[in-house]
Amino acid sequence: DARGPCASCGRLAMVRIMRVLACVAGAAALATGPAKHAARPRTAVKAAAAATEQEPLLLRAARGEKVERTPVWMMRQAGRHMKVYRDLVAKYPTFRERSEIPEAALEISLQPFRAYGVDGVILFSDILTPLPAMGVEFQISEGGAISIPPIRTEADLAKFKGKGEFDATTACPFVGEVLGKLREEVGNKATVLGFVGLPFTLASYLVEGKTGTTSGFAEVKKMREENPELLHGILSKLADNIGDYACYQVDQGAQVIQVFDSWAGHLPKDQYETFAMPYQKRVVEAIKAKHPSTPVIIYMAPDIHSKDGQFLDLLATTGVNCVSLDYTVDFADVRAKMPDHLALQGNLDPKLLRDGPLEKIKEETEKILQAGAHNGHVMNLGHGIEADTPEPHAKFFVDTVQGFRAK
Repeated sequence: DARGPCASCGRLAMVRIMRVLACVAGAAALATGPAKHAARPRTAVKAAAAATEQEPLLLRAARGEKVERTPVWMMRQAGRHMKVYRDLVAKYPTFRERSEIPEAALEISLQPFRAYGVDGVILFSDILTPLPAMGVEFQISEGGAISIPPIRTEADLAKFKGKGEFDATTACPFVGEVLGKLREEVGNKATVLGFVGLPFTLASYLVEGKTGTTSGFAEVKKMREENPELLHGILSKLADNIGDYACYQVDQGAQVIQVFDSWAGHLPKDQYETFAMPYQKRVVEAIKAKHPSTPVIIYMAPDIHSKDGQFLDLLATTGVNCVSLDYTVDFADVRAKMPDHLALQGNLDPKLLRDGPLEKIKEETEKILQAGAHNGHVMNLGHGIEADTPEPHAKFFVDTVQGFRAK
């Protein structure tokens, strides 16, 4: 789209203004009417009704419980590989419109559930979505190019910290609205997942001002070497805000939170333990402090230092319930090395899912499933689904998982 994401600003602004007016009207009505009890989070409202029903399959598996069959969903399942998604682009031409206008985000989130019957329905959003709530605007093109005003000086950090209290309710209410409606739509037939980006990955965007892969994360490397305290300041602020954002998602209906440190795998181990791992733990601790029973899944993309399972032992110590494996490791080997209480997710190669043939997809899928044996295993891909994956392949994968029973 040659217009870029700013073409949607007018429409998004109008939607937000209408919501503000609705809130003002609602407040006026409350002021003149009889006093009522404060509204509870969506999850609390439905707790009594849900108590008599069995919890969704994926929710139980993510906690590490033995379940009757292995649940399945796919990272990036809502998006470009589906024709129904591509058809919406004419109506909602930018990514931010599709992810920030509630009716669009709700529809897109539900598309894989309706088409494939997946056991997990993840919010259609982006790890950058909470940045405006922190005073940082961003643009994302249809080709995926990202533009952010960079934070590279003490003055930049002071401005970033000076934004004040992080308030997702005010800055991104569409996230809560969509999560609540997803719970209503899927009931106990599927688990609703929220997600956040972890501090190092988000900091890489803030420091680079774009996706750092094109430059080898040159600006982040420079800051690590020349001004590590500045980087720690950015990471610390992000950890506080992202912890709050994840808890907001749970309050509004998310039953599982997946946390992504997509770019941390390019760090050598000593740098990873300094600049990524402590802040991963802070976010997980924040979620667990407020929502101790909510499962947390962590995923790191395979990179020079994280591929072949190099950091899996460290990911297992972050306090999460489940580690999501990339496609460079053998599931059975990892299962044998990981603690029994830790659930695992993954890890079919998304390129195999795209290219097939179906017989090979079935063979590799069932090999992973047999190693998981319905015991604390959530079936998924080892990376996001490829945009050119045929929809029949995705449906075949889901059907294969749901029809499998361990021997």
